[in-house]
Amino acid sequence: MQKIPVQQLSAEDIDSRVYNLYEKREKIFTRSIEGFFQRIRLYTGWPLLLGYFLLPWLNLDGRQAVLFDLPARKFYVLWMTFWPQDFVLLGWLLAIAAFGLFFVTTLWGRVWCGYTCPQTVWTAVFMWAEQMAEGERNQRIKLDKVPSVLTPKGWNKAGINKTWRRLFKHGMWLGFAALTGITFIGYFYGIRELVSDALLWQLPLVAVAWTVFFTLATYINAGWMREQVCIYMCPYARFQSVMFDRDTLVISYDAARGEQRGARKRSTDYKAQGLGDCIDCTLCVQVCPTGIDIRNGLQYQCIGCAACVDACDDIMQKMGYASGLISYTTENKLAGGSWTWKRPKLVAYGVVMLVMSLLFALVLWNRVPMSIEVMRDRGALFQELSDGRIENIFRLRIINMDNQAHEFDIAINGLEGASMVPDQAVLVSSGEIHDLLLRVQVDPAQLSHFNQGFSFSVSSRDGALNDETESRFIGPSTPVSRP
Repeated sequence: MQKIPVQQLSAEDIDSRVYNLYEKREKIFTRSIEGFFQRIRLYTGWPLLLGYFLLPWLNLDGRQAVLFDLPARKFYVLWMTFWPQDFVLLGWLLAIAAFGLFFVTTLWGRVWCGYTCPQTVWTAVFMWAEQMAEGERNQRIKLDKVPSVLTPKGWNKAGINKTWRRLFKHGMWLGFAALTGITFIGYFYGIRELVSDALLWQLPLVAVAWTVFFTLATYINAGWMREQVCIYMCPYARFQSVMFDRDTLVISYDAARGEQRGARKRSTDYKAQGLGDCIDCTLCVQVCPTGIDIRNGLQYQCIGCAACVDACDDIMQKMGYASGLISYTTENKLAGGSWTWKRPKLVAYGVVMLVMSLLFALVLWNRVPMSIEVMRDRGALFQELSDGRIENIFRLRIINMDNQAHEFDIAINGLEGASMVPDQAVLVSSGEIHDLLLRVQVDPAQLSHFNQGFSFSVSSRDGALNDETESRFIGPSTPVSRP
């Protein structure tokens, strides 16, 4: 496109260009397409949908397999139970996921967006519902131009047909959105309890409000906004270019092979006419969910779904040409070079992700499902008893994060001759937080320092759980020596 200096633009041109910045969104009517990559999208999308909708109904050990119980501050994930104290693991997991996304993006481009992103998968379901209700692309374009039901000339039969088709479409959209919202809240409320309370009209107002919110959010995002979410709202579309390099696998159009574009008959010697392999059928544009023309080069709006690849390969096969005019490739390969994985950035992402994943697995494997906390009594530093011993008071908290009850023994390490009241085992039920007031008594002659460190050791009698926490014992500033 020829660039015109601003000084040479007329006022009308400037006004037109400014107006175009705020022009109304152009509706995208996508054509359905089948092909190799669309089958892959089907195989990746269905497991995500089935996992999302069926996982809350799975029970393990008499409870929901995945349940985020916020009031009880317990987070059940399959066979493991996590507590707020384990949130550091969540941060670690998010960091691993981030580096995994960086690695995959540097290597294969936006395959996450094209194949497994929930926005993409849910939008595909809504687009399928739209095609079921309103027909294929050309039918939907014609239907969109049909006037309303009531016109100055009376009732419009075509408008009635349009109305019931639209009602059918939005009914399917709202039904699937409601199913999505109910399932999402079921991860926090308990899916069986949620459905049961809803049927009995006993659902709390908070649960109703959140269910309605996520239903409307799904309906608006996947039904109305669609590509607007990917283009304007998703931050990934903006910072992906930082991770791309000339060896990143992206969807590209081979301009050297395709240009000049032009229509022709299959039997024509198109090369003698100076034409390339592109017949300018625009199917690559018609199947694109974001409405871009991939022939204009790599654009940040491209989500890597490969719909244009399948459409172009189908046309090439019908024309008797070699496939791959639009394909997954790299800038280096398009320029006649070769692909290599030996890139510092890619290797760095991979190493960091691998090391963090191994450390995370090691921490998770060695994780002890219990926690202990100790706090000194703030009322007094120490007390001297009638027999001369020094007493400190501590509040010990034992959190049993295991799925079964345990009987715990408490011991003191690092204080010679120390005694503890009470000195007996403590039974803590599964998921219980047990607070215990302990009086630690020591002969001052046994103290090596007026502020001596020691630790409480808590272990279950079956040997499955044990933990230790440090504290300080306060005594007289001058240790007392008694005969």
